[in-house]
Amino acid sequence: MTTYNLWRGLSTGRRLTFQVLYRNYAQQIGTTGTTPVKRMSNTKLMVISMGVGGLIGAGYSGYLSLTSGGNNGLTTQTKPTVIDKFPDNVKITRKIYNPNDNTDLDLVLFQYQTCPFCCKVRAFLDSQGFSYSVVEVDAVLRQGIKWSKYKKVPMLLAKRKDGKYVQLTDSSMIISALSSFLLNTDQDIGQLVNFYPNVSFVDENNKEKTDVLNKYFLMFQEDRPPKSTTRESMEDERKWRTWVDNHLVHLISPNVYRTSSEARETFEWFSQAGEWDEHFPKWERNLMVHVGAFAMWAISKRLKKRHGLTDDVRIHLYEACDKWTNEIEKKKTKFFGGNEPNLADLNVFGVLNSMEGCEAFKDCLRNTKIGPWFNAMKEYVQNRRGTVLSQVDMQYLPN
Repeated sequence: MTTYNLWRGLSTGRRLTFQVLYRNYAQQIGTTGTTPVKRMSNTKLMVISMGVGGLIGAGYSGYLSLTSGGNNGLTTQTKPTVIDKFPDNVKITRKIYNPNDNTDLDLVLFQYQTCPFCCKVRAFLDSQGFSYSVVEVDAVLRQGIKWSKYKKVPMLLAKRKDGKYVQLTDSSMIISALSSFLLNTDQDIGQLVNFYPNVSFVDENNKEKTDVLNKYFLMFQEDRPPKSTTRESMEDERKWRTWVDNHLVHLISPNVYRTSSEARETFEWFSQAGEWDEHFPKWERNLMVHVGAFAMWAISKRLKKRHGLTDDVRIHLYEACDKWTNEIEKKKTKFFGGNEPNLADLNVFGVLNSMEGCEAFKDCLRNTKIGPWFNAMKEYVQNRRGTVLSQVDMQYLPN
């Protein structure tokens, strides 16, 4: 039986909330460079591989037992949302079609073209040769997701075997769930995603938070483990995927919206990369550029403070790029994953790719060693991506 050591307890005397357990895991795999805290003796929750019944219920029973019945802060656990049919009045912007995709999945990605989290998902989908449709969402009015209670992107709809669509709502969960699916394409994606439940909990400041359980973990049967991997390599991959979400991604906004003029240039780049002139009316495109640039310039100041960045925000971005390339140099391989990228490579690339046309990225190329790795990743992903089809082209696709 394949098992994973997911949550470890904290030293006694500290309140055990879901958030604390989650942060403890992130620290133990070294996402922020902090020293791991002491583990609680002989107490652990296990994530069991696919095929083992009652995984989620057993896991939470263990968690509740760990907290001795007190107010542990965990409030709800829900499976991913399922909808009966594809939403009405939703416009497919384009489709990525790969004739070599044999997964028989019907995937629809709701996104902002240059959102770092969306870029992560696209880098993964393209690198794995998936066919998928894209709905480009207006970043200000968000009309493309009005049908959904969940109002963030990326969002992925995946058609189940019964014809209904399951809604995947976290970039890391999307990547882990689809990676798990590729290990055994006979399984129903609708059942697989139930191993990644949405959870809400109350943090130490009594604020309600939400997250996705197991989002950095792959689910696989014991007789179908990932090829050419070890437990250590999987843990290392999870460590850096977590680092991307907990650190690297938070450096993007303070850098690309550093000044009002830089914010405007960034949104002009977003408009070009996302083909806003083609997909939105002129007034809507201008609204996104002008209102979006001003709003994000203001928000970036708060983000800089929230994440403890100095006024020279570029330095933090350079340090992150150097940290990543130094790790690859230690391995003496082309990619972090070896001769081919792994999920950590794809996640770092996706986030950095989101600012490729911005001055901040040009500065990174000039002041760090990220360029050769980034260009190799870009070539790898593009060579495996299907053909980009416009709305006109889509009508000629085979049924």
